[in-house]
Amino acid sequence: MNKHIDLRSDTVTKPSADMLDAVRHTDLSKVGDDVFGEDELTNEFEHEVAELFGKEAGLFVPSGTMANQLAIKVNTSEGDEVICETGAHIANYETSAPAMLSRVQLKTIDGENGILKAEQISDAIRPSADWYPRTSLVALENTHNRAGGTVYPIAEIERIAELCKSKKLRLHLDGARLWNACVATGLKPKDYAQHFDTVSVCFSKGLGAPIGSMILGTKADIQRARRYRKMWGGGMRQIGVVVAMAKVALEKNYDRLAIDHQHAKALAQAFEANPKFQVNSAHVQTNIVAVDVAPSRQSENEIVEQFKQQGVLISSIKKNFIRLVTHLGVSNQEIQTVCKLIQNI
Repeated sequence: MNKHIDLRSDTVTKPSADMLDAVRHTDLSKVGDDVFGEDELTNEFEHEVAELFGKEAGLFVPSGTMANQLAIKVNTSEGDEVICETGAHIANYETSAPAMLSRVQLKTIDGENGILKAEQISDAIRPSADWYPRTSLVALENTHNRAGGTVYPIAEIERIAELCKSKKLRLHLDGARLWNACVATGLKPKDYAQHFDTVSVCFSKGLGAPIGSMILGTKADIQRARRYRKMWGGGMRQIGVVVAMAKVALEKNYDRLAIDHQHAKALAQAFEANPKFQVNSAHVQTNIVAVDVAPSRQSENEIVEQFKQQGVLISSIKKNFIRLVTHLGVSNQEIQTVCKLIQNI
């Protein structure tokens, strides 16, 4: 097999011809210095996405990590505590940034398939005392990456939002793959976003853009976030050409996420049929398949290497678990090839 089938992440996609055409045909009269707020294409896109989520304003940033960290910064004060799920992206894959950039600590709670219940959060809120950190923010993740792309039930989000309001806590949504949750449930972005003070979303995952995320919230929060974006080195200049690709990604690739979900389900069913692996295909809701390899009596790294030797790139996410992520860069035929490989491992 000459070409690897890359299922390590949905971040490995290449820019499409439509995206590159959008760059070539960018209206340069609308391109300006975004640090000065003069890139009209960026301003228009931020407004467009903010309206899609029912928020007052948005800020385009280089990465999902920056979007999350800006949200933590504007929602907390130094010495505060943030409640999140144990497997949350902000707790595992953002290089301890909350401690470094915002000087806050995370209080992690074990959820079921990445989902926390309002009662768990309520129990984790610190009492008010000089010797306790101040609980100021709850952060949820939808879909939940480390739990295998699970969708956060909207009913539970509503209960958590009510709790946060009653306790005067801020609520942030790491919505890097919220687009997938929307396609899986039929809900609109604003159906989820209305319950949160801030929301982060990515254009560079399932939507296929080569770069770009956004933080959304009130005008006041986004103004603060803009200042910290500059402070942290994220101020960009003529980024209308980059935004043009993100805009195409949102317009052209949103609905087709359903295909990625179908492909993930097919992979899960193939694993389910092999006694060397353990996965419940009914729990695969979006484009991520997390598989327990313990029954194979091999380590997750050994399984990853076996797949690589057969021309398929996958990743390990924790002890005994591998992860496969479907995306627009993998065809139906390639998915069928991987399914046959799974059956024969």
